[in-house]
Amino acid sequence: MARLLAQAGIEAQFSYAGRTAAPVAQPLPTRIGGFGGPEGLARHLREGGFTHLIDATHPFAAQISTNAVHAADISGVPLLVLQRPEWRAGAGDDWCHVRDVEQAAQALPRQRASVFLAIGKQNLAAFAGLPHRFLLRLVDEPTALPLPDAQVVVARGPFTAQGDTRLMRDHAITHLVAKNAGGSGAEAKLTAARELGLRVIMIDRPAMPERQVVDSAELAMAWLHQTAPRGV
Repeated sequence: MARLLAQAGIEAQFSYAGRTAAPVAQPLPTRIGGFGGPEGLARHLREGGFTHLIDATHPFAAQISTNAVHAADISGVPLLVLQRPEWRAGAGDDWCHVRDVEQAAQALPRQRASVFLAIGKQNLAAFAGLPHRFLLRLVDEPTALPLPDAQVVVARGPFTAQGDTRLMRDHAITHLVAKNAGGSGAEAKLTAARELGLRVIMIDRPAMPERQVVDSAELAMAWLHQTAPRGV
């Protein structure tokens, strides 16, 4: 999205939450950090002279996405959500859908298993009391983990099905826990789980307020061109 905005010469700002130590560089002016709730985001929009707001955050970034809805209402700035389509189980998949990370922890077996916990680092405490051996893949090296038996692989996607199959086989993985983020960059683990016949605990996306949603950067650009003057 940022690349298309820059190529079109549209004046825009890219915002990162600041959860990773070295975020990917963007071809737009970039800020890092929170806004101070919906009122803070609305103030930022007004003071910056922004006429449109595109929420392209992770589908599980429920707090900032909810704040964006309220900030758009407060400021009168139109909001569009750019969100990847959900993953869907196909032939050969063994998925168990759960509502949240707590249900994901409950869905794992009671006996010891080898679990690829592909949910990032924010919600690991829900799995702390379980007897399993965990494999984590994180963008940054963690300073501390609430899991007593965990191995960390530091890597940034996109990943390949061949590489993820090898990773899961090498670690004798029996279960995969994943958030339904959608998109192609992290889908390889699901292909690998299918190939290996593994059980997938799939955490469904959180419920969100009603919003206008598109599933491609091209559609987001079309929305801008239809509703905004040049020089946004």
